Amino acid sequence: MDFRELERDNMGRCRLNSPVPAVCRKEPCVLGVDEAGRGPVLGPMVYAICYCPLSRLADLEALKVADSKTLSESERDRLFAKMEEDGDFVGWALDVLSPNLISTSMLGRVKYNLNSLSHDTAVGLVQHALDQGVKVVQVFVDTVGLPETYQERLQQRFPSIEVTVKAKADALYPVVSAASICAKVARDQAVKNWQFVEKLQDLDTNYGSGYPNDPKTKVWLRKHVEPVFGFPQFVRFSWRTAQSILEKEAESILWWQHCA
Repeated sequence: MDFRELERDNMGRCRLNSPVPAVCRKEPCVLGVDEAGRGPVLGPMVYAICYCPLSRLADLEALKVADSKTLSESERDRLFAKMEEDGDFVGWALDVLSPNLISTSMLGRVKYNLNSLSHDTAVGLVQHALDQGVKVVQVFVDTVGLPETYQERLQQRFPSIEVTVKAKADALYPVVSAASICAKVARDQAVKNWQFVEKLQDLDTNYGSGYPNDPKTKVWLRKHVEPVFGFPQFVRFSWRTAQSILEKEAESILWWQHCA
Protein backbone atom coordinates (compact mmCIF):
# COMPACT_ATOMS: atom_id res chain seq x y z
CA MET A 1 0.00 0.00 0.00
CA ASP A 2 1.30 3.43 -0.93
CA PHE A 3 0.60 5.81 1.96
CA ARG A 4 2.50 8.80 0.60
CA GLU A 5 -0.71 10.77 0.06
CA LEU A 6 -1.81 10.13 3.65
CA GLU A 7 1.64 11.04 4.97
CA ARG A 8 1.49 14.36 3.07
CA ASP A 9 -1.94 15.22 4.51
CA ASN A 10 -3.51 13.17 7.29
CA MET A 11 -6.13 15.72 8.34
CA GLY A 12 -8.97 14.50 6.09
CA ARG A 13 -9.54 11.26 4.24
CA CYS A 14 -7.47 9.24 1.81
CA ARG A 15 -8.62 6.61 -0.68
CA LEU A 16 -6.34 3.85 -1.92
CA ASN A 17 -7.12 1.04 -4.31
CA SER A 18 -5.58 -1.82 -6.25
CA PRO A 19 -5.78 -2.05 -10.03
CA VAL A 20 -9.10 -3.59 -11.11
CA PRO A 21 -8.52 -7.13 -12.44
CA ALA A 22 -9.75 -7.42 -16.03
CA VAL A 23 -11.90 -10.42 -15.14
CA CYS A 24 -13.82 -8.31 -12.60
CA ARG A 25 -15.03 -6.07 -15.44
CA LYS A 26 -16.26 -9.08 -17.41
CA GLU A 27 -17.73 -11.53 -14.89
CA PRO A 28 -20.32 -11.11 -12.09
CA CYS A 29 -18.53 -10.28 -8.84
CA VAL A 30 -19.10 -10.55 -5.10
CA LEU A 31 -17.91 -7.70 -2.87
CA GLY A 32 -17.30 -7.57 0.90
CA VAL A 33 -17.24 -4.51 3.18
CA ASP A 34 -15.61 -4.19 6.61
CA GLU A 35 -13.74 -1.70 8.77
CA ALA A 36 -10.89 -1.50 11.26
CA GLY A 37 -10.37 1.04 14.02
CA ARG A 38 -13.94 2.02 14.81
CA GLY A 39 -13.45 1.99 18.58
CA PRO A 40 -9.97 3.41 19.31
CA VAL A 41 -9.45 6.92 20.65
CA LEU A 42 -6.20 7.12 18.65
CA GLY A 43 -5.59 6.97 14.93
CA PRO A 44 -7.78 6.65 11.85
CA MET A 45 -10.72 4.42 11.02
CA VAL A 46 -10.27 2.46 7.80
CA TYR A 47 -13.09 1.13 5.64
CA ALA A 48 -12.27 -1.46 3.00
CA ILE A 49 -13.89 -3.42 0.21
CA CYS A 50 -12.58 -6.57 -1.42
CA TYR A 51 -14.08 -8.16 -4.52
CA CYS A 52 -13.62 -11.07 -6.88
CA PRO A 53 -15.63 -12.94 -9.53
CA LEU A 54 -18.19 -15.43 -8.23
CA SER A 55 -16.41 -18.03 -10.36
CA ARG A 56 -13.20 -17.49 -8.33
CA LEU A 57 -14.71 -17.35 -4.85
CA ALA A 58 -13.37 -20.83 -4.09
CA ASP A 59 -9.87 -19.57 -4.92
CA LEU A 60 -10.31 -16.73 -2.43
CA GLU A 61 -11.52 -19.19 0.21
CA ALA A 62 -8.47 -21.37 -0.50
CA LEU A 63 -6.26 -18.55 0.79
CA LYS A 64 -7.81 -19.28 4.22
CA VAL A 65 -8.75 -15.67 4.87
CA ALA A 66 -10.39 -15.10 8.26
CA ASP A 67 -11.69 -12.33 10.50
CA SER A 68 -8.65 -10.08 10.97
CA LYS A 69 -9.22 -9.96 14.74
CA THR A 70 -8.43 -13.69 14.94
CA LEU A 71 -5.12 -13.33 13.06
CA SER A 72 -1.70 -12.14 14.17
CA GLU A 73 -0.15 -9.12 12.48
CA SER A 74 2.26 -11.35 10.55
CA GLU A 75 -0.61 -13.58 9.38
CA ARG A 76 -2.58 -10.55 8.18
CA ASP A 77 0.43 -9.18 6.35
CA ARG A 78 1.07 -12.56 4.71
CA LEU A 79 -2.55 -12.91 3.57
CA PHE A 80 -2.67 -9.36 2.22
CA ALA A 81 0.55 -10.00 0.30
CA LYS A 82 -1.02 -13.16 -1.09
CA MET A 83 -4.09 -11.22 -2.23
CA GLU A 84 -1.77 -8.76 -3.93
CA GLU A 85 -0.06 -11.66 -5.71
CA ASP A 86 -3.47 -12.88 -6.85
CA GLY A 87 -4.28 -9.49 -8.32
CA ASP A 88 -5.47 -11.14 -11.51
CA PHE A 89 -8.78 -11.93 -9.80
CA VAL A 90 -8.85 -10.07 -6.42
CA GLY A 91 -9.27 -6.31 -6.10
CA TRP A 92 -9.61 -3.96 -3.13
CA ALA A 93 -10.16 -0.33 -2.21
CA LEU A 94 -10.19 1.52 1.08
CA ASP A 95 -10.92 4.86 2.71
CA VAL A 96 -8.72 6.09 5.56
CA LEU A 97 -10.71 8.49 7.76
CA SER A 98 -8.47 10.64 9.93
CA PRO A 99 -9.09 11.24 13.65
CA ASN A 100 -9.57 14.92 12.81
CA LEU A 101 -12.30 14.15 10.27
CA ILE A 102 -14.07 11.82 12.70
CA SER A 103 -13.97 14.34 15.56
CA THR A 104 -15.03 17.40 13.57
CA SER A 105 -17.89 15.39 12.02
CA MET A 106 -19.17 14.25 15.40
CA LEU A 107 -18.76 17.63 17.14
CA GLY A 108 -19.99 19.90 14.35
CA ARG A 109 -23.00 22.15 14.75
CA VAL A 110 -24.91 19.69 12.58
CA LYS A 111 -24.10 16.34 14.21
CA TYR A 112 -22.80 13.58 11.95
CA ASN A 113 -22.53 10.49 14.09
CA LEU A 114 -20.12 7.62 13.63
CA ASN A 115 -22.79 5.25 12.31
CA SER A 116 -23.82 7.69 9.57
CA LEU A 117 -20.19 8.35 8.69
CA SER A 118 -19.59 4.59 8.50
CA HIS A 119 -22.66 3.94 6.34
CA ASP A 120 -21.82 6.75 3.92
CA THR A 121 -18.22 5.58 3.61
CA ALA A 122 -19.35 2.03 2.80
CA VAL A 123 -21.78 3.35 0.17
CA GLY A 124 -19.01 5.45 -1.34
CA LEU A 125 -16.68 2.47 -1.66
CA VAL A 126 -19.32 0.26 -3.30
CA GLN A 127 -20.08 3.07 -5.73
CA HIS A 128 -16.34 3.48 -6.35
CA ALA A 129 -16.11 -0.18 -7.40
CA LEU A 130 -19.07 0.26 -9.75
CA ASP A 131 -17.54 3.43 -11.19
CA GLN A 132 -14.34 1.48 -11.86
CA GLY A 133 -16.33 -0.99 -13.94
CA VAL A 134 -16.50 -3.88 -11.45
CA LYS A 135 -19.58 -6.02 -12.23
CA VAL A 136 -20.86 -6.22 -8.65
CA VAL A 137 -23.94 -8.43 -8.25
CA GLN A 138 -23.65 -9.40 -4.56
CA VAL A 139 -22.50 -7.37 -1.54
CA PHE A 140 -21.85 -8.69 1.98
CA VAL A 141 -21.39 -6.18 4.79
CA ASP A 142 -20.36 -6.42 8.44
CA THR A 143 -23.06 -4.43 10.17
CA VAL A 144 -22.84 -1.11 11.96
CA GLY A 145 -26.00 -0.58 13.98
CA LEU A 146 -29.12 -2.58 13.23
CA PRO A 147 -28.43 -4.91 10.28
CA GLU A 148 -32.02 -4.75 9.00
CA THR A 149 -31.99 -0.94 8.78
CA TYR A 150 -28.54 -0.84 7.25
CA GLN A 151 -29.42 -3.53 4.69
CA GLU A 152 -32.59 -1.72 3.68
CA ARG A 153 -30.66 1.50 3.13
CA LEU A 154 -28.01 -0.21 1.00
CA GLN A 155 -30.62 -2.17 -0.96
CA GLN A 156 -32.48 1.05 -1.80
CA ARG A 157 -29.21 2.70 -2.84
CA PHE A 158 -28.17 -0.27 -5.02
CA PRO A 159 -31.44 -1.90 -6.15
CA SER A 160 -29.84 -4.11 -8.81
CA ILE A 161 -27.40 -5.69 -6.33
CA GLU A 162 -28.22 -8.43 -3.82
CA VAL A 163 -27.22 -7.01 -0.43
CA THR A 164 -26.67 -8.97 2.80
CA VAL A 165 -25.82 -7.19 6.06
CA LYS A 166 -25.04 -9.31 9.12
CA ALA A 167 -23.31 -9.07 12.47
CA LYS A 168 -19.93 -10.82 12.41
CA ALA A 169 -20.03 -11.03 8.62
CA ASP A 170 -16.23 -10.96 8.71
CA ALA A 171 -16.34 -14.44 10.25
CA LEU A 172 -19.13 -15.74 7.97
CA TYR A 173 -18.17 -14.66 4.44
CA PRO A 174 -14.63 -15.01 3.04
CA VAL A 175 -14.95 -11.88 0.90
CA VAL A 176 -15.75 -9.85 4.05
CA SER A 177 -12.85 -11.54 5.86
CA ALA A 178 -10.61 -10.40 3.01
CA ALA A 179 -11.93 -6.82 3.35
CA SER A 180 -11.32 -7.04 7.10
CA ILE A 181 -7.69 -7.99 6.49
CA CYS A 182 -7.21 -5.11 4.02
CA ALA A 183 -8.68 -2.63 6.52
CA LYS A 184 -6.63 -3.88 9.47
CA VAL A 185 -3.34 -4.01 7.54
CA ALA A 186 -3.96 -0.45 6.32
CA ARG A 187 -4.83 0.89 9.78
CA ASP A 188 -1.79 -0.78 11.37
CA GLN A 189 0.46 0.73 8.72
CA ALA A 190 -1.14 4.17 9.04
CA VAL A 191 -0.76 4.17 12.83
CA LYS A 192 2.81 2.87 12.74
CA ASN A 193 3.92 5.53 10.24
CA TRP A 194 1.74 8.40 11.47
CA GLN A 195 3.18 11.82 10.62
CA PHE A 196 2.52 14.18 13.54
CA VAL A 197 1.88 17.70 12.27
CA GLU A 198 2.65 19.07 15.73
CA LYS A 199 6.23 19.61 16.90
CA LEU A 200 6.04 17.43 19.98
CA GLN A 201 8.89 17.28 22.47
CA ASP A 202 9.82 13.81 23.68
CA LEU A 203 7.19 12.14 21.48
CA ASP A 204 6.37 8.71 22.88
CA THR A 205 5.07 6.25 20.30
CA ASN A 206 4.34 3.58 22.88
CA TYR A 207 0.61 4.30 22.89
CA GLY A 208 -0.62 0.72 23.16
CA SER A 209 -3.62 -0.46 21.19
CA GLY A 210 -5.27 2.96 21.04
CA TYR A 211 -8.44 1.64 22.67
CA PRO A 212 -9.90 3.75 25.52
CA ASN A 213 -9.54 1.00 28.15
CA ASP A 214 -5.86 0.33 27.38
CA PRO A 215 -3.70 1.60 30.32
CA LYS A 216 -0.84 2.48 27.92
CA THR A 217 -3.20 4.55 25.81
CA LYS A 218 -4.50 6.43 28.86
CA VAL A 219 -0.95 7.16 30.02
CA TRP A 220 -0.03 8.42 26.53
CA LEU A 221 -3.06 10.71 26.43
CA ARG A 222 -2.26 12.25 29.82
CA LYS A 223 1.38 12.69 28.81
CA HIS A 224 0.60 14.46 25.54
CA VAL A 225 -2.29 16.72 26.52
CA GLU A 226 -1.45 20.41 26.07
CA PRO A 227 -3.20 22.71 28.61
CA VAL A 228 -4.41 25.24 26.00
CA PHE A 229 -4.44 23.46 22.62
CA GLY A 230 -5.47 20.01 23.77
CA PHE A 231 -4.31 16.89 21.96
CA PRO A 232 -2.33 16.18 18.80
CA GLN A 233 -4.49 15.48 15.74
CA PHE A 234 -3.70 11.78 16.19
CA VAL A 235 -6.35 11.80 18.94
CA ARG A 236 -10.11 11.59 18.41
CA PHE A 237 -10.99 14.42 20.73
CA SER A 238 -14.71 13.64 20.38
CA TRP A 239 -14.18 10.40 22.38
CA ARG A 240 -15.30 10.56 26.03
CA THR A 241 -11.90 9.26 27.20
CA ALA A 242 -10.15 12.26 25.63
CA GLN A 243 -12.78 14.71 26.84
CA SER A 244 -12.46 13.48 30.44
CA ILE A 245 -8.70 14.07 30.39
CA LEU A 246 -9.19 17.54 28.90
CA GLU A 247 -11.66 18.40 31.65
CA LYS A 248 -9.10 17.45 34.30
CA GLU A 249 -5.80 18.51 32.73
CA ALA A 250 -6.54 21.41 30.36
CA GLU A 251 -7.26 25.03 31.13
CA SER A 252 -10.82 26.32 31.05
CA ILE A 253 -11.33 28.99 28.40
CA LEU A 254 -14.19 31.48 28.42
CA TRP A 255 -15.18 32.73 24.96
CA TRP A 256 -16.98 36.07 24.72
CA GLN A 257 -17.98 38.41 21.94
CA HIS A 258 -17.48 42.15 22.20
CA CYS A 259 -20.35 44.15 20.74
CA ALA A 260 -19.61 47.72 19.67
